[in-house]
Amino acid sequence: MNYIIYKTENRIAYITLNRPEKRNALNAELVEELKSCFDKAEKDSNVKVVILKANGDAFCAGADLAYLKSLQTNTYEENLADSNNLMHLYEKIYKLKKIVIAQIEGHAIAGGAGLATVCDFVFSVPEAKYGYTEVAIGFVPAIVSIFLLRKIGEAKAKELLLTGKIVSSEKALEYGVFNFIEEKLEIENSVNIFAENIINRASQDSLRLTKELINNVQSLNLDNALKYASEMNATARATADCKKGISAFLNKEKISW
Repeated sequence: MNYIIYKTENRIAYITLNRPEKRNALNAELVEELKSCFDKAEKDSNVKVVILKANGDAFCAGADLAYLKSLQTNTYEENLADSNNLMHLYEKIYKLKKIVIAQIEGHAIAGGAGLATVCDFVFSVPEAKYGYTEVAIGFVPAIVSIFLLRKIGEAKAKELLLTGKIVSSEKALEYGVFNFIEEKLEIENSVNIFAENIINRASQDSLRLTKELINNVQSLNLDNALKYASEMNATARATADCKKGISAFLNKEKISW
C-alpha cells in the first residue's frame, strides 16, 4: 500500500493515513486503500476496534487539489463513479461491524471532516481545526451531509455546511461532532485506554447489533421502529455472547469478552 499503514495489536486495528507531504489529502487511490483496510479489519475475527489516525501535521485536508482539477474534464458518468467511490468509503466506515475511533492530531477539513463524521467516536487535540469548506470553492458537501444531519441535527449541520466556516476542536465538541479533546501528549494513550475498555466490557455480538440498531432505526416511523427493536431484541437473545453473558451474570462469574 502506498498511502496507508495498517497494523493490528491487542484486538485493535490501526489504520494510519500516510501521505503527510500532501496533508493526507484524498485521491482515488487513497480512498480505495482505505476501503481495503476497513474490509480487512471487519473480516479479522481478532479485531474488535479500529482506530483511524494520520501521520504528519494534518489529519486530512480533504480532496487533493490536483485530483480535483483533473475531475473538471470528466463526464458526468465518470464523476458519478468517482463520487460513488467516496460514498462507499463513508458508508463502509459508518456501517462497519466493528467500533471505529478517529484519533485527530491535525486539521480535518472537507473530506477529512467527513472521515471524522462517519466514525463512532472522535478524539481530537485542542489545536486541530475542523470544517466543511466545500461551498467556499463552489462545491457541495453532498455525501457527508447525510451523516452529519444524523449526527448533530439540521440547525447545527446547516451552520457548518452552509457557511463553510472552519471551527475549533472545542466548537466541534460543543456541536457534537467530536466526543473528547485530549492534549497532544495524552491523546494516543487516551484513545487506547478507551478502545481497551470497549474491548473488555462489551461483547462483539452486542457491539455489532447495537451499532446496526442505531444506524437503521432512525429512518423508521415509530411503529416500525418498535417492531424492528423488538425483533433485534429477540435476535440478540439467541446469540452465543448473550447466552454466555447471562450465564456468567447468574453464576456471579467474571466474564471475558
